[in-house]
Amino acid sequence: MRPTWKGSISFGLVYIPVAVYPATREEKLSFRQLRSSDLSPIKYKKVAEADSKEVPADQIVKGFEYERGHYVVMKDEDFEKVRIESTHSIDITDFVDLEQVDPKFFYKFR
Repeated sequence: MRPTWKGSISFGLVYIPVAVYPATREEKLSFRQLRSSDLSPIKYKKVAEADSKEVPADQIVKGFEYERGHYVVMKDEDFEKVRIESTHSIDITDFVDLEQVDPKFFYKFR
């Protein structure tokens, strides 16, 4: 199993390398849609709601619907501007007693 994150924990001037692994493993089955007569795989076509015409990949943009039917279009440059820099370190600032941590944080939610 591969780690989901690698970095270090720091205690002042001391750095301890760590790797974070998932505590659970999810098993999924993946099915393909097939035509029943010859078991030919079915392809996924992207069509516009307005006219039901197929839309080529180079004409598809990302948009956020801020009001029903009204969108703000986002470009790749917009996402680059908000990219968060990863430090690959965890800074421990304080410790708490085990009783202070709500048990719900020990379980994985879906």
